[in-house]
Amino acid sequence: MQVVLPILLILAAAVAPAQTKKVLVFGMRPPALAELQSVSPKVEIEAAPTDPARLREAVRDAEGMIGNVPPELIAESPRLRWVQTNSAGVERYRAPEIVNSSVILTNCKILQGPNIADHAFALLLGLTRGVHLASRNRGEWTGGAYQPIELMGKTAVVIGVGGIGSQIAQRAHAFGMRVIGVDPKEMPYNPFVTRMVFPDRLESVLPEADVVFVAAPLTAETELLMNSKRFGLMKQGSYFIAVSRGGLIDTDALMQALDSRKLAGAGLDVTNPEPLPKGHPLWNFDNVIITPHIAHRSDNVQERRMNLFKTNLARFAEGEPLVNVVDKKKGY
Repeated sequence: MQVVLPILLILAAAVAPAQTKKVLVFGMRPPALAELQSVSPKVEIEAAPTDPARLREAVRDAEGMIGNVPPELIAESPRLRWVQTNSAGVERYRAPEIVNSSVILTNCKILQGPNIADHAFALLLGLTRGVHLASRNRGEWTGGAYQPIELMGKTAVVIGVGGIGSQIAQRAHAFGMRVIGVDPKEMPYNPFVTRMVFPDRLESVLPEADVVFVAAPLTAETELLMNSKRFGLMKQGSYFIAVSRGGLIDTDALMQALDSRKLAGAGLDVTNPEPLPKGHPLWNFDNVIITPHIAHRSDNVQERRMNLFKTNLARFAEGEPLVNVVDKKKGY
């Protein structure tokens, strides 16, 4: 009996289920929760409760969180090791208690590149082809006043050549444009980008731009990046397209450039402030197209996002390195 008992204990330990890792999921319906749960028996998926008291109780046991996670909950979760956001931008998670913690932050960079790049060109083409004005002529066939331009041979400066900016560069190249990329990282060869420069050379390339695309994240270094001086360096009659974060734009300087016709037009899916208040003077410009921060939406992006969530969940279950890890100090 003295020999049998240790053997039985060893066998019991061998067949006992490993302790699961609790992962709290925000804003997902039951079918999506079930899909995540099917990834691994080593994780326990729980929908984040809507009741504040129950939510804080659930947070205390969570080792992972997925979705639109309220930043203030991260500090309340002593066991937390991983947060997966819904978005590419992570500026709401830049509080010191998060940045200086050991919690791994992963985002959805690259996934939204195709749809946001499509939207950037929808804004640009709406302006360059005069669609935003011509389409207002309801029931009246008048086209003599329009002087659309073509993109072939024009130069695009893409600020931020990451998951979104690289897709914008690909589309610009397909339209026959010359592309200059601006990014703080050493970038691998990209056949769609003619030349790369670091951000400290931005002002040297702005005078070459027929179009400036802003696709960079919002960080301490990029806040109000496009100011009066930099709009002034752009070509007379050039275009400005912003699809990442409105905080990169000095709105008063943008309106001055539009009002003076230094800029032929601007396409904005993001604004500063955001939402843009009713009655704000930016709404009144006839050479501006504004959409309400919808570029990230598409019919395919949710499938790509779910695939990323499942990939990282499987890796988290096995203790493997995660993908799309954010440098919390840099903010991207």
